[in-house]
Amino acid sequence: MLVTAQSVRYLYRLSGSDGRFRATLSAESPEEGIDLVRVRIVADSPETPPALKLSWEHPIVDVQGVWHPNAYRERGLSPDWAGGYTSRSTRSAPVVCLFGGDNHSRMTFAFSDTLHTIVCKAGVNEEAAEFHCSVSLFGEPEAPLTEYEAILRVDYRDRAYYDCLNDVQAWWSGLPGLTPSPVPPSAREPMYSTWYSFHQRLDPAAIEEQCRLARDLGCAAVIVDDGWQTDDNARGYAHCGDWEASADKIPDMKAHVERVHALGMKYLLWYSVPYVGMHSKAWDRFRDRMLYVLHDRGWGVVDPRFPEVREYLIGIYERAMRDWNLDGFKLDFVDSFNLPDGTEPKFGEGRDYVSVPEAVDRLLSDVMARLSVAKPDVLIEFRQSYNGPYMRKYGNMFRAADCPNDSVENRVRTLDIRLLSGHTAAHSDMLMWHPNEPAESAALQLINVLFSVPQISVRLDRLPAVHARMAAYWLGFWNECKSTLLDGRLEPHHPELLYPLVMASDADRLIAAVYHRTIVRLDRELPTEVLLVNGTREEGAYIESDMDRGSRTMTVRDCLGTVVLRSELRLLPGVHRLPVPPSGTVSLTR
Repeated sequence: MLVTAQSVRYLYRLSGSDGRFRATLSAESPEEGIDLVRVRIVADSPETPPALKLSWEHPIVDVQGVWHPNAYRERGLSPDWAGGYTSRSTRSAPVVCLFGGDNHSRMTFAFSDTLHTIVCKAGVNEEAAEFHCSVSLFGEPEAPLTEYEAILRVDYRDRAYYDCLNDVQAWWSGLPGLTPSPVPPSAREPMYSTWYSFHQRLDPAAIEEQCRLARDLGCAAVIVDDGWQTDDNARGYAHCGDWEASADKIPDMKAHVERVHALGMKYLLWYSVPYVGMHSKAWDRFRDRMLYVLHDRGWGVVDPRFPEVREYLIGIYERAMRDWNLDGFKLDFVDSFNLPDGTEPKFGEGRDYVSVPEAVDRLLSDVMARLSVAKPDVLIEFRQSYNGPYMRKYGNMFRAADCPNDSVENRVRTLDIRLLSGHTAAHSDMLMWHPNEPAESAALQLINVLFSVPQISVRLDRLPAVHARMAAYWLGFWNECKSTLLDGRLEPHHPELLYPLVMASDADRLIAAVYHRTIVRLDRELPTEVLLVNGTREEGAYIESDMDRGSRTMTVRDCLGTVVLRSELRLLPGVHRLPVPPSGTVSLTR
């Protein structure tokens, strides 16, 4: 069956329906440059929906790259015979942006169904030099239904790609059932994490000492990661499931949390939500309530379609919050809640859901609802790539996927999160570096994540003195400029080049961070202060003024915050080289 709908710009086609379902397709343009394409299928009785494909074409004119939430370092154009971009509630998001070298979107499309498995595609057709675009539905077995409706939003306005993506997140946030959770102020403060600095070898006194030092640097919370729940230090999750504090590591969790609170820090604890290990007491209880078991690794993934599974997990978090006075949770691996390939959805035999995504939605919605009753400002962190629109309902912190010691990757991943996260706090992956690093190089770990909330994971008591000074300066810089960095208009330039220039601005300040030898164009109304951050290991940075903007006081600092130059600079038209050291800053104030 083929159903079509024509807009001013595109011919949309819906294919793949069968005789059990009646399909309709309609297109409207609520404003110039925006198409809303409504897909609807209806059956007389509950039926397993057929695979559907919504497709259209777009000419490849002045397109230099493709942005999607899980692109990481891959921003290139793919052929139409390659695979697409898969998303579901706990993985990525159904949105694709085709952008030009001028940072403008040529076309950005997004889909309203962010719960189920969706495959978006924009592939190069070699014969016609055009993108074959599509959104594929029901490629995996789904629960029977009688009707289904969803909307494709296509934006072909000539606007900055980051503004188009911000419009997408705002559109999702306004859809029924996708209202994001409130974000407590503490979610927007730097945090200390134990993962890279301790891994599973946790010690309460050592953690508390790191908290004391981190607090003095401006951190507001500690995230105690994997290891607290097991005597074993070999990693893996064969001991997960009971979630009792290891008596050998943390003999009195409540007292330990109280001591951290006394330092003025909040306390978050890590849990691997779906995993129950074969060495846990919970294994015998839930071994027959699994989506699948990794026998060679010693653990399984529990099936959230069973109400007793959901109640068990929620009860664990409620008791931990009550008994230990926790402030939040790092809930990990929720993207593991999947049916194995070729497995049909089941109902009954104790299950109260057929659909795994719908059961996960129920589980995580109930987690947030019940924890918020006990502590309205509860902090919930999720990790990339489970940071799509549904996850904003359940959490208020999104962290970049693991990229230890890789400052460039951390920059890319945090900015990718920021582009779709709205007011939800975007956090860096935990920062670490070698003690023998030059201070200018170590500073790049912080400089590359300026536009997110930094998480620190080095042993602060073992830092060389120069590193301690550097960290204190850059965390102080971040806290002073937080409102601009997090709430200002975000402009990450050239995603195809991994964001070599990023700007954020508000009424009082413009911050431009350069991560490659490039020129910052000052072609707008300038606020009181212009701050340029040299995120490279090279001397000097460049600005270009489009007109005579008068004189400004220029203050240059090195990577430790030491003032190395203060003078007057006349911003005449043309290019100016500013003598800023590697990993340093220059402030131009009126």
